[in-house]
Amino acid sequence: MGALAEEMNVLMIGNNPLELAKVFNCLKNIRESKVIAETAFDLKSGLQRLTKFKPNFIIIDDNLGRRELTKAVGSFSHFRKTKNIPVTVLKNSNYQEAFGGVAMNYILKENLTQESLYSAFRSSLVSSQAQWFLKKVYRKRKGQLKRLLAHR
Repeated sequence: MGALAEEMNVLMIGNNPLELAKVFNCLKNIRESKVIAETAFDLKSGLQRLTKFKPNFIIIDDNLGRRELTKAVGSFSHFRKTKNIPVTVLKNSNYQEAFGGVAMNYILKENLTQESLYSAFRSSLVSSQAQWFLKKVYRKRKGQLKRLLAHR
């Protein structure tokens, strides 16, 4: 897989400052890219950060709670400025259900390292690009199919 952009802008959302500090330390140790990180302690402040900060990755801690996490992942997947930005969820357990079904990646907190973060970002970027391509092809083929059916 290829390298990520020279500069990674990461929006971190969570309500535990100690865990966010651990994530931040892992991010700053990623040597392959310059990392700029912004922190938000809830969905509302995360959305407010988007007025001045343009992230290319979003990390959300599952300690926010099921309802808030589902709302955050759903909001970011539908919000115009963030719908194409990969979302990674930091999970306490591998047994918790997927929230919202649109997060690109999950990382267990016990496995959190700069390598695991970098790998998660890389794979979520590839998945995001593949989804974009499939949507583009689907729209094109859907139009062709409609035109074909209209001529019958």
